[in-house]
Amino acid sequence: MKKPIKQQRKGSGGRKVTIKQTWQYHLLMLPGFLVLFIYTIIPFFGNIMAFQNFQPITGFLKSKWVGLDNFRRMLILPDTGRIFMNSFTIAVGKLVLTMVLSMVFAILLNEIGGVKFKKSVQTICFLPHFLSWVILATIFKNLLDTNGVVNQMLMNVGILKEPLMFLGSNKFFQGVIIATDVWKEFGYGAIIFIAALMGINPELYEAADVDGAGRLAKIWHITLPGIRVTVVLVATLNIANILNAGFDQIYNMYSPIVYQSGDIIDTYVYRMSFVNAQYSLATAIGLLKSVISFIMIVTAHGLAKKFANYRIF
Repeated sequence: MKKPIKQQRKGSGGRKVTIKQTWQYHLLMLPGFLVLFIYTIIPFFGNIMAFQNFQPITGFLKSKWVGLDNFRRMLILPDTGRIFMNSFTIAVGKLVLTMVLSMVFAILLNEIGGVKFKKSVQTICFLPHFLSWVILATIFKNLLDTNGVVNQMLMNVGILKEPLMFLGSNKFFQGVIIATDVWKEFGYGAIIFIAALMGINPELYEAADVDGAGRLAKIWHITLPGIRVTVVLVATLNIANILNAGFDQIYNMYSPIVYQSGDIIDTYVYRMSFVNAQYSLATAIGLLKSVISFIMIVTAHGLAKKFANYRIF
């Protein structure tokens, strides 16, 4: 019998597995690889614009090479520091509050005895994750308008004397963005904590009942230590998204009046590219963000491996 010599791997039964025997599975994977190559690998080479004075009419090959001039220009622009700070502030606010609220929600849900009620609450809080920001932005704009429900309610109870421009004030815009995103995502974020809570040995709670421990004591001494590794893992992996403040949400909710507090890296790059046609500068800013995000990803996985014994490779 001719022995296979290429791509040999051992199956679950210890026998040799070759490409010839599994070509059907590789064929099924081919469309996914093509989509990944077309929409991820090929566009990656567009980063060359960051080192050129790119002109669409001349293309990549004939545009003038300027080296690091776009990066130097980026660093002296007054908007650069602001957009990076806005991105960092909004992203950190979203990540921290979403994780804390998701953990609290999961713990409270775990304390509910009724299975049907528990599932109903979980489903209701889970559904907003699947709604598009195009839809939600319209809803929140109507609710937070000067003539909207929120302002009318606050004025009726005497908290406000005149309506506030929640989405038209640099004082409130970041808070509104963070609060609405946390409302949308905390139910989905609670899934991993609910799964971690299900892994806690129920005998620990039974032993605590015998010792006369109350609900708060059991949460403090059993529940929280039981999900400690999960909390550390989620926190460290979130570091990778430290500059992803949410383009879809902000683009659909902001306006020029709140650029000072609401303009982030992604919206600034979009405006520089498709409105001002400064493709090289926008690419340089986006490339810098990608480099920082890559460093954050490597750092996050290093911390996850150290503190939570988690690793992908």
